Amino acid sequence: MQGLFISFEGIDGAGKSTHIDALAQTFRAQGRVVTVTREPGGTPLAEKLRAMVLNDPMDAMTEALLVFAARRDHLRLVIEPALAQGQVVLCDRFTDATFAYQGGGRGFDLGLLSVLEKMVQTTPGKKLGIMRQPDVTVWFDLPAEIAAQRLSGTRVPDKFEAQPQAFFQRVSNGYLQRMLESPARFARIDAAQTREAVWGDVLSALQHRGWLA
Repeated sequence: MQGLFISFEGIDGAGKSTHIDALAQTFRAQGRVVTVTREPGGTPLAEKLRAMVLNDPMDAMTEALLVFAARRDHLRLVIEPALAQGQVVLCDRFTDATFAYQGGGRGFDLGLLSVLEKMVQTTPGKKLGIMRQPDVTVWFDLPAEIAAQRLSGTRVPDKFEAQPQAFFQRVSNGYLQRMLESPARFARIDAAQTREAVWGDVLSALQHRGWLA
């Protein structure tokens, strides 16, 4: 079987994690080998960088550089090997999150992010390198005010979760821009629905693409 790379995006509180776990079980029930991972993170080095990005004060450029460094290690050691073995890779966030959070939320230069994206995600050793992107990106689109209500009091927030609603509105706008640039790659899900309705939409999006029975 060919490898399948699915990323899950959305602002904090959108409900990605529950559906990632359910989807992993669904693919396994159909005989697929599944790797569930996350960004920043997924390798020992990338998890160390994740802790720094989420908790240490730094400017937007430093954040972006650390996130892409973590992504490079993640691609080399986890994502690319799993795809080469025909596995399904379910990743909680990928590069769209960098454009949404560091680009949209923090206002970092999108052109420079695009340069980093091509450098980090292009397969080396080929005359015409192919930039690795998810086969589909499931975007859990949720209004910032609803996300804030869901997160209220649930846990101690990291430095991104502690941002005001205006920040998350800019993040959502960043996701929207990425979807408009690559509409065929995105499956936009209304995350304000009930959990059951959201799950139904996730299944429908993947069934429509022929990846689930």
